[in-house]
Formats: sequence, C-alpha cells, structure tokens
Amino acid sequence: MSLYKRVRDLREDKDLTQKDIATLLNMQLTVYQRYERGEREIPLWAAIKLADFYKVTLDYLVGREN
Repeated sequence: MSLYKRVRDLREDKDLTQKDIATLLNMQLTVYQRYERGEREIPLWAAIKLADFYKVTLDYLVGREN
C-alpha cells in the first residue's frame, strides 16, 4: 500500500476532510490534496505530524509494517 493511499485511508477512517488535515498541517488545501494524489512528496515534518496525529508509526504510514 502506498503512503498516499494510507494517508487518505487514515483520514477517511476518522471521518475528516482534506481541509481538516490541511489546517492541522498549517498548509493550503491544494498542497495537501497533491500529497494525497501522490503528485507531491510529503515532507518528513508533515509525515511525522500525521503519524503522531493518527497514533501510528512512520513505518506504518509508509507501508513498511501493517
């Protein structure tokens, strides 16, 4: 499973919008949307913040563990 799909799935499992997560990451919605579509790499600081928010490891987030 790709990082981008996993990030989207985690967001949807929490019934959050892309705007909710863009706000959490203090970025524009369009930037976050590009992350979920895989059009832009998610920077490490954002991946760490997402992993902390969803209470998962970075390894889980990037698909290295289930």
